[in-house]
Amino acid sequence: MIRHTSRLSLRMPEEGDIDFLTALFLRPELVAHRPDPRPDPPEESARRLARDRTHWRLHGFGRWAIEAEGQLIGFGGVTVSTEFEGLNLSYHLHPDHWGKGYATELVTEALVFAGNDLQAKRVIGLVRPVNTASRRVLEKCGFRFEREVMLHGAPTHLLSHPLTAAHIDEPT
Repeated sequence: MIRHTSRLSLRMPEEGDIDFLTALFLRPELVAHRPDPRPDPPEESARRLARDRTHWRLHGFGRWAIEAEGQLIGFGGVTVSTEFEGLNLSYHLHPDHWGKGYATELVTEALVFAGNDLQAKRVIGLVRPVNTASRRVLEKCGFRFEREVMLHGAPTHLLSHPLTAAHIDEPT
């Protein structure tokens, strides 16, 4: 299953994505907002890819591999949350592709997919307080701050989106 936006192709992650994923999570700027900001070792990237692929097998959807102009630029989408009510939205884009509107385009498509295809009622996003860029993307797409939660031992802002039809067509 491949989805397309005006600039992005979204597909199920493949085993062949491991080299890109490993290099992505070795980038210090990508992991800077974590409680432990050390880059991931290759074994953790392999586990991350395996989790994403398993989620697809179990649920028929999950985080997409994101391509722009035929090039892999990141991963993101919605997954079943085991800790909070609603689907969990997450994304990680390669820093070379930050600031180009790709995150907003991805989040918008993920909301359309969650609401229209999955008939979900709620999507959440979990953002560290210092990650203002990610929070701005979520707010631009209609997410609202709900509460602070502890996630992996650190304060995290939980934002939610109610997925009403008026909110999933275009970002606000």
